[in-house]
Amino acid sequence: MCFNLFSKAKIPSKLPSEMQEFANSLKKSRSKEVVLREVYNFISNRYRGYRGLTYLRFFELFDLNLNRIWSKPGFLHCPKINLLIRILLIKSKMFKEDDIKLKWSFVWYISPHQYLQIKISKNKTINVDLWGKPYGVKFGDYCHGFNS
Repeated sequence: MCFNLFSKAKIPSKLPSEMQEFANSLKKSRSKEVVLREVYNFISNRYRGYRGLTYLRFFELFDLNLNRIWSKPGFLHCPKINLLIRILLIKSKMFKEDDIKLKWSFVWYISPHQYLQIKISKNKTINVDLWGKPYGVKFGDYCHGFNS
């Protein structure tokens, strides 16, 4: 996978087995919002953002080996968390790439930050910022300004 902070990485055809099993289980869900919440909870139980580690482990941002990422629970940069969410949503067969937008904000007005905007229906989108969850950012909101 080629990494670019401002565009979507390609969705891999092969996933780590645990990730594939979870993606398969999502196909039984009845709605996009249910799938999105299940993915949000699943990934948030495994990964999270840390403000300080975002800078201290900057070079990990460029490692996109999915097996290596998946094998190390704990800290991930926001684009990697978003990549995992995108992969699971698309593999659920409930979402298409066009339903998922990469969005950007500035945390503390200086630090660039990526989150997702997910189209649930013709008239409804939900912001998803799992990186910000440990800092009080709720499902449907995103880090921006001093909101983190």
